[in-house]
Amino acid sequence: MRRINIYILMSIQLMIAGGTHIVAKALVTEVDPAAVLLMRSVISAVGMMAIFTLKGRTLGIDREDFGPFLLLGVLGIPLNQYFYLYGMQFTTAANGALLYASTPSFVLVLSHFMLKEHITLKKSFGIALAFFGITIVVFERGVDFSSQYTFGNVLVLIAVLAWALFTILGKKMILKYGALHTTAVMMLFGTVSFFPFGAILAVDFPFSHLTVGQWSGILYLSLGTSIAGYLLWYYALSRIETAKVAVFANGQPIFATLLSLLFLDYTITGSFVTGGILTLIGVVITQLG
Repeated sequence: MRRINIYILMSIQLMIAGGTHIVAKALVTEVDPAAVLLMRSVISAVGMMAIFTLKGRTLGIDREDFGPFLLLGVLGIPLNQYFYLYGMQFTTAANGALLYASTPSFVLVLSHFMLKEHITLKKSFGIALAFFGITIVVFERGVDFSSQYTFGNVLVLIAVLAWALFTILGKKMILKYGALHTTAVMMLFGTVSFFPFGAILAVDFPFSHLTVGQWSGILYLSLGTSIAGYLLWYYALSRIETAKVAVFANGQPIFATLLSLLFLDYTITGSFVTGGILTLIGVVITQLG
């Protein structure tokens, strides 16, 4: 029963992450990515501190864990979030979702060498099948590999690599401190490390001109993606294998496309149905592997 509950929580995290690609793309076409992340990181850090305070917890960590937490903060915010938001200026929401669907492949290989997790044939096949399904869905919509899109894709790929390392290296801290404590400290360190650069990059941005819709997008990324999404991701890592958590990223393009159907007047095609079925089968095979 506990494992079933984990999968329900991961499904919620998947929906939050899938929506992130739509919201981020709409937001960074109008707002400078550095300004977005500056506000996003500060709001999410303050929010996490509020949650932590209400639970009567302290942020104390052992001296030897200061470096690892700083690394997690840099991976989670300046590298993952900024490169992602900057890259989304040049590529599409579908491309961003597809690249994040490659997370399990990176995590599977890196966790084998860094965490000594065993790679089974069934696990490898499940991830490959799920990724193939995602490819069908995204390429059915068309992927533009012009120079602008390639630049954006490379930036997002750097963010994906940072997320994979963030996932793997966070496992040890989660097991020691718990998901809430680890997320709170990581977010604080990440915000502090990005703030000087973000303030310089966004010094001339007219924050007072932000619209209600733009603020809504920033709050979604702050409270939804950074707080709820990160907490659910790290909580799942404390309960099941790293690769089995990461494989849920394969579902992001499916959900992102569903949102496009609702908000961008897309139509469901045979390729979408085929790719979606293959992705779901791949996720199930990996979970059973």
